[in-house]
Amino acid sequence: MKLTLQQLKVFATIARYGNLGLAANELCLSKGAVSQSLQELERQLSTPLFDRIHPRLQLNNEGRLLQPAAEELLTRMLDIENLFRPDAEPSGQLRLGASQTIGNYLLPTLLASSKQELGLPPKVTINNTQLLCHALANFELDMALIEGENHHPDLLAEPWLQDEMLVVAPPGHPLASKKELSLSRLGGETWVLREAQSGSREQFIQQIQPKLPRWQPGLELNTLEAVMLAVEKGLGISFISRLAVSDRLKDGRLVALPLSRRFPRQLSLIWHKQKYHSTSLRHFIHFCRAQMKDAGVFNAD
Repeated sequence: MKLTLQQLKVFATIARYGNLGLAANELCLSKGAVSQSLQELERQLSTPLFDRIHPRLQLNNEGRLLQPAAEELLTRMLDIENLFRPDAEPSGQLRLGASQTIGNYLLPTLLASSKQELGLPPKVTINNTQLLCHALANFELDMALIEGENHHPDLLAEPWLQDEMLVVAPPGHPLASKKELSLSRLGGETWVLREAQSGSREQFIQQIQPKLPRWQPGLELNTLEAVMLAVEKGLGISFISRLAVSDRLKDGRLVALPLSRRFPRQLSLIWHKQKYHSTSLRHFIHFCRAQMKDAGVFNAD
């Protein structure tokens, strides 16, 4: 048996995209060459690696067994190619994911401060926590920074920075002038919320909704900016991250209602249990961990 790195690279790319044409575009090869390489790999292993469900190729059990080993070998190869360079800087482009609060309000500052640790600028995907975890489980991302909870057994989540969730309203809201409010006082209010798979919606369901004798669902929006603008326009109140809403609070466009309890939120670093940590990924994780000791701009409290 003579497996080649090219065959494994083709396999790993098809596994990420689930499509021969998209994999061919990524590899700058013809669709026929990609198909032939996959067929030769399956012939040498004496087993199919995908279920052919036109137009997709879905990893089968054997393919899922091979995927982490192939991804690790290819990443190690990049490290070996870089090992003896005179400057010995991290090589390879990281594929980072970030949930919306982190991606829009924290990650840009983080990346600007970590240029030397990253080498090439990373490819960043901003999405809700559940979709990011799905991408990590399929090795479509190297790592993600999330604000929701990880429910996937193949992923490892490491506590990172702290955030806080606030109930916000427009400045003229009748409850904004109160000194202290219990959650039950919010009964009957109309709520503007993120979509069901988001971290903030998950926290609303767990911590706010059970305490309300009654509540009125209003708009459901899939971006933080849309949620905050809808609250500014008087379409309801919302449960949202202090990290995201801090500028609007300072400008007086929104106010935080004075609740009698606080809602801290844990931000996390997350990756696949079987993910090999390349030089670039190790450096970036180390940089992120260092922010936990820094009470500067990265601290969300």
